[in-house]
Amino acid sequence: MAEQLIKPKPAYSLLDLTKYYLKLGTWGFGGPVALVGYMHRDLVENKGWLTEEEYKEGLALAQLAPGPLAAQLGIYIGFVHYGLIGATLTGLAFVLPSFIMVVLLGMAYQLYGGLAWMQAVFYGVGAAVIGIIAMSAYKLTAKTISKFEPAAIKSKWLLWLFYITGIVITVITEREEILLFLACGILYMLIKAPPKWLKRPAIAPAGILLSIGFWNYNGKTLQEIGWFFLKAGAFVFGSGLAIVPFLHGGVVKEFGWLNEHQFVDAVAVAMITPGPVVITVGFIGYLVAGFPGACVAALATFLPCYLFTVALAPSFKKIAKNASIKAFVEGITSSVIGALVGSVIIIGLRSIIDLPTALIAIVTVLALLYVKKIQEPYIIGMAAIIGLLIKAL
Repeated sequence: MAEQLIKPKPAYSLLDLTKYYLKLGTWGFGGPVALVGYMHRDLVENKGWLTEEEYKEGLALAQLAPGPLAAQLGIYIGFVHYGLIGATLTGLAFVLPSFIMVVLLGMAYQLYGGLAWMQAVFYGVGAAVIGIIAMSAYKLTAKTISKFEPAAIKSKWLLWLFYITGIVITVITEREEILLFLACGILYMLIKAPPKWLKRPAIAPAGILLSIGFWNYNGKTLQEIGWFFLKAGAFVFGSGLAIVPFLHGGVVKEFGWLNEHQFVDAVAVAMITPGPVVITVGFIGYLVAGFPGACVAALATFLPCYLFTVALAPSFKKIAKNASIKAFVEGITSSVIGALVGSVIIIGLRSIIDLPTALIAIVTVLALLYVKKIQEPYIIGMAAIIGLLIKAL
């Protein structure tokens, strides 16, 4: 079935795609909202490797399957033209750079007993990240639903209703609701393109290696880490924000692996490193059981989303051109983007804590709007320096 999906003469090679995701995993700051925005900008708008339709299909499937949104979308994009090997290589290339970074930060944390300097860095970086993901959310909204014009909004009013509902529900519950996404997709499908199979049966689509704690682990702890993070990867849907409450309940409350301060540091590490926010599981795993713990935690978290994506992608791609399925995807996608905007609001309320952070966020947005050639990593670097200077003074 996977062979049927492979298109002749794709506009890019597997090596090109792997290099892109290695670069995105190394320099892609901003969390899931920004990362999916980068993929759209780079692969759809600039390079033309994917069509708008293929991107939307991948985004919808990524939201339906459990696990980190950006990693799922990357895995799906790898699958589109290069099947299982493409999905595997893009997934590894995307996750590996940030995994190495959080392990190195975990080693530094064990050596120096804390990340006081990181809190100062995060003070500036967190505010800049809000500006970056706010811009990404804006662009994604205009591309996915409609332009911010009265006529366009009127013609797509139902999708805008789903979008606003996604924002409100996410802000109130502080999590993405899979049932809401499914309901929006089904409702839009029934209104716009009721499927024929409603009336007849159909088949459903199926350097410091000796640092403190590097090899400090035991078998029982690794098993507990494996099972816990496997559940986190299999039952938590949506962006990196959604997994944080689940991790807190297990890591701090249930197992007592970390205290509150250490857990906050782990979230800070995720926010100031590139790649998927969920990679914080590697940092947590390292603190609990050294390098083996980091590997087990990361593998257990990302394995479910990889399996779900490659299992569902063939059937999803095959039926995606159906008018009813297109309507279903449009309905889901509108609420998904709304939920991502809701996540931006939640993160913003926690990161914009005073006038300096508000100014950093505003300047970031203005820079992205008016300084066309500026790259996100440069903004992150400048924000980190500003944070250190403010805290030092």
